[in-house]
Amino acid sequence: MDESSGEWRHCYGNGGGGLTGAWPVWAGSGGCRRVWCGRGRQCVVRALTGRAECVCLEKCRPSFVPVCGSDGHFYENHCELYRTACLQRTRINVVHSKDCFFKGETCTMEEYDKLKNMLLQMQSKGQPGEDRAHETGMDQKRALVDTMFKYLDINKNGNLGTEELAWVSMKEHLEDSLLECTMQDLLRYDDYNSDGHLTLQEFYTAFQVVQLSLAEDKRVSVTTVTVGLSTVLSCGIQGTLRPPVIWKRNGVMLNFLDLEDINDFGDDGSLYITKVTTIHIGNYSCHAYGYEELSQTHVLQVNVPPVILVYPESQAQEPGIAASLHCHADGIPTPKITWLKNGIELQPPLSKQLSLIANASELRIDSVRYEDTGAYTCIAKNDVGVDEDISSLFVEDSARKTLANILWREEGLSVGNMFYVFSDEGITILQPGDCEIRRQIKQSERIVASYEEICPKSESAVAQRCIWASAISVRDKFVYVTQPFHKRILVLDTQAQKVVHAVETDPVPVQLFYDKSHDQVWVLSWGDMQKSHPSLQVITQASVGEVHRTIRTQFQRVEDLFIPPTNLIITHVRYGFVFLKLEPAVHKIDLETFHRVKTISLKNYSCVPESMAYTYLSGYYFIQCQGKGLNSSRLQLLLDSVTDSVIGTNQDITGRPYVSPDGRYVVTADEQAGKLRVQKVSFQGELHLSHELDTSFPVSDLVFQPSFTESNQYVAVATSTRGPDLLFTNLSRGESEVLRSLKDPLPPRSWPWGRTNRMVVSSGLFGQYLATPSAESLFVLDGKRSRSHCEVSDIRGGNTVVWVGEV
Repeated sequence: MDESSGEWRHCYGNGGGGLTGAWPVWAGSGGCRRVWCGRGRQCVVRALTGRAECVCLEKCRPSFVPVCGSDGHFYENHCELYRTACLQRTRINVVHSKDCFFKGETCTMEEYDKLKNMLLQMQSKGQPGEDRAHETGMDQKRALVDTMFKYLDINKNGNLGTEELAWVSMKEHLEDSLLECTMQDLLRYDDYNSDGHLTLQEFYTAFQVVQLSLAEDKRVSVTTVTVGLSTVLSCGIQGTLRPPVIWKRNGVMLNFLDLEDINDFGDDGSLYITKVTTIHIGNYSCHAYGYEELSQTHVLQVNVPPVILVYPESQAQEPGIAASLHCHADGIPTPKITWLKNGIELQPPLSKQLSLIANASELRIDSVRYEDTGAYTCIAKNDVGVDEDISSLFVEDSARKTLANILWREEGLSVGNMFYVFSDEGITILQPGDCEIRRQIKQSERIVASYEEICPKSESAVAQRCIWASAISVRDKFVYVTQPFHKRILVLDTQAQKVVHAVETDPVPVQLFYDKSHDQVWVLSWGDMQKSHPSLQVITQASVGEVHRTIRTQFQRVEDLFIPPTNLIITHVRYGFVFLKLEPAVHKIDLETFHRVKTISLKNYSCVPESMAYTYLSGYYFIQCQGKGLNSSRLQLLLDSVTDSVIGTNQDITGRPYVSPDGRYVVTADEQAGKLRVQKVSFQGELHLSHELDTSFPVSDLVFQPSFTESNQYVAVATSTRGPDLLFTNLSRGESEVLRSLKDPLPPRSWPWGRTNRMVVSSGLFGQYLATPSAESLFVLDGKRSRSHCEVSDIRGGNTVVWVGEV
């Protein structure tokens, strides 16, 4: 009670700190008399009225005894909690649990990262402006985190607890931020041993500051594995609490790709590659997540045991005639070749009449004798294996023809090893060595199955004329050739040398592709001459049976198709690529099921694909861009077949790419610059510019012919679109010569079926000859001597040529 009435009132003393109890405050008449104002408030006497009033505390005594409020916030002490309740005119109770320090599920990892970034930025602003340019990003971050830990560790015991984290949150007014996380979430996410404190090491981990090390001698690691086996690449980066290891190939992260052959990274951060092939050749890098500046490079080299092919398997020669036995060996490293005769090694010095040419890939006998008859074994060896095969030689007088002699002469020469030339007059089968026409199939001859004419005369045509677009050899058993104006494909039996039947297709079939792995012929049709309804069809089991039919695929608006080639090492190809009209993408297709596997966008490079080439060494695809349109690019793109990712441009190279059969050389015909650019692909998957050649003419077509002086080397042969010139260039030495004696090709306007108005065709792996047409004739070239061998006249418009034979 007051002094007059006996009523008692109490109030807090002015400037009171925490809740220290209540005591009576006496004043004169009209002042604070035993007034109780409640927690967080104090009694004041108004100067004008002299009356006592309860108001919110101006400040609390400084003390750090953090408490949680029922409003979800924490306070330095009880006094601050009640003072806030007074100012907000609300009721806030003390929650006797530390759970209020955490905001629960609202603090996601993304929000948590924002909090840590904000703390680092605040700490960075407080650092002196000294020059730390010599330090790495990791060193700078570690220095910031060290300073921050010392700042938070109030009691200097090397641990951060709830009270210390709450104190800095209050001091820096972090509660005023819009973040969904608080300092206490550091304990929630990064207190690994759940002891309620953060050690310096745990603090390092929270801010991704990990002490990592990599031995100097392990910065580059070389791993060599034999094809078909599995391998493990182990990351040499060490450190306690090391973050997850990130693996990359050509800058593309592998960890999150669904790859068939790279599918298990293991708890130790190793990269597992199952069934290694040559496409895996190349560099791989590993680094700990968040520490890309400390990286280890793994160079993966793939060895391939030798695979050889001999030619001929058997031959019969008369005494005094020269004979050659050829052996082609592929492998990594390049195999070394030796020869045995009847089981005995042929060692230098050899006899005068016998010589080994091109690193023993050819065994030549200048003048055979009866005693040269025998089994000649070619043996190829490298570091990982050996392969061998036999080439038999029979030396017999012509009057004593044996069965081997007859078989070789009749089967080896009369049927195989021929150029099939499709011209206005029909089909010419040409034996190149003697420039002998073995068979001429006229336009009026009949198809065996239907008895239709091979080239029916149209009602509007003045004279009967054959029009062809594309031809392919199918395992040397059949030749398929398109007749675009009859919407069909003719199938020619190479044994009978007759057209046996026709396969109906969509209108205007213009391009054929042979998928050797699945024995399928793919047919690209335009629909009409304006290419308004292009489509893809497939003929399965192309080398067997007598009746063939096309199967329609799902692809429409097709511009082109690319199927990687096979060779002695790569005998199976699973995927091809389809280009669609004006679309900046390539569509990967499964050749067995005809279904689209994925679409690989080229939009970021403004690239509409025009052509592709492929090397099995490191698995690079080279994509030529059309370069049409204001924003389009003409640069070649590199596509990695391991990741199906575009890894950038092929240096500054533009033009149509061609890859040698062994995958070792990439030759690009740059029409705008008038150059051939030759790049070499190493067995480590590195791509280097070897040399450039001025062609002085736009290239129409280009093929590769094995060198006759060096094993495992090639000569590129290129034709001109507008003149008689033809270029031979040795890829290993960079030497070239131009053959200028050929006649002019078909004018480009006379060949509407593509850009190759003058094709050139090689006679196979062991062949010496090439064929290329002019407008009115066909030229056979001697590749061994880089000159014209003969001209076959009266072959007009013969720009569809295919080789059939072993060599």
